[in-house]
Amino acid sequence: MRFQILGPVEIWDGDRALDLQGSKLRTVVAALLLARGRFVADYTLSELLWGEHPPTTSPAQIQTYMSRLRGLLGNEVRIDRRRPGYVMHYDADQLDLVEFERLVARGRAADLEHRPHEAGVALSEALALWRGPALAGVTEILSGLEQPRLEEARLVALEERVDADLLLGRNAVLVPELTMLVAQNPLRERLRGQLMISLHRSGRQADALSVYQDCRRRLAEELGIDPGGQLQRIRQEILVADPGPVSGGLEEPQGVGGGSGAGAVPGVQRSVMRRGRSGDRQLLGAAAERVARRANRLPIDAV
Repeated sequence: MRFQILGPVEIWDGDRALDLQGSKLRTVVAALLLARGRFVADYTLSELLWGEHPPTTSPAQIQTYMSRLRGLLGNEVRIDRRRPGYVMHYDADQLDLVEFERLVARGRAADLEHRPHEAGVALSEALALWRGPALAGVTEILSGLEQPRLEEARLVALEERVDADLLLGRNAVLVPELTMLVAQNPLRERLRGQLMISLHRSGRQADALSVYQDCRRRLAEELGIDPGGQLQRIRQEILVADPGPVSGGLEEPQGVGGGSGAGAVPGVQRSVMRRGRSGDRQLLGAAAERVARRANRLPIDAV
């Protein structure tokens, strides 16, 4: 049996979806799953179902929902009554949120070991578990409480997957995806910075700087603030840096998802360079990348 909350709340028994009729029953299911084997009090369920003004019949209705849920789950999953509340006993691996967190952790471990390809693969698999907005079909009360943190986790994982792709030089492939993501999340500065880097490395310095100007205008108009220091550093480094080689960014991704499925927040650091007597700059290759990664920064000219 599989439980899914990263999208519409669903329970699957093999290849058959159980019939969860109505938002109330889906809310009860989601609340028990999010508790991860912990106690959920009757008053918590009542508030998630009806808000501050539950009907006088709310205790009886909650019992009815539990009875219906037990009938759907059969003997594979147990729901215990522990007054004044309930506990659902299930294998954590049955929940898609747990699988998402496990894959994200694997991706972060690979990133710390400087294995961007493996990091990107794990993060892409994690993002593929999402089937739409989390907790779809539950009450607005539960959705309002839990959906923001789940969506934030998805966006951070997506940003980390983009970092892996940037380290692999997939700049041109990322530009369309990041352009869409910035349009969807215009105040998210990390995505803006990633788009600026990918545009810069693709030889589009003017477009990269235009992304910054649009962000600065939006932040001033909507929040009355300036872009953060990280985004300002990216802009400054683009102004003084030569565009990175375009050829590396034209390669098709292999194994790392390019779809919009993404934490520590990396900054940006120019590649460590040396200038010889002839005046030519030479990238220090892997050594420069290691220095930047130790500083939790992504070299702006790296390919």
